[in-house]
Amino acid sequence: MTVNIALSLRHEINRGFFTLRETGHGRDLKKFLIVIGGLWLLSVLGSYCNFLTLSYIVFVVLYTVPVLYEKYDDKVDAFGEKAMIELKKYYAIFEEKVLSKIPKNKKH
Repeated sequence: MTVNIALSLRHEINRGFFTLRETGHGRDLKKFLIVIGGLWLLSVLGSYCNFLTLSYIVFVVLYTVPVLYEKYDDKVDAFGEKAMIELKKYYAIFEEKVLSKIPKNKKH
């Protein structure tokens, strides 16, 4: 049983490292930009408070958001759909003006 646990744990750790490596290489630009934005947001929040306060905020949010979502799921879903449409428009503009000008590396 211990060997099976160790094997499955090793598999999950290797899969996590693979995902981190793929994100770090920047092959999926959208995921790469999301990670950069998330880390930047975390650093901004971390500059205003210490780790214990940030952990408490995350704990409270993780226990509050699901309850609020269950109560107002129709409104949240409608707002989320509108937000995704707007984000897709902005991403299309960003892709047209910035990403299209970056030369692609072709592998043979």
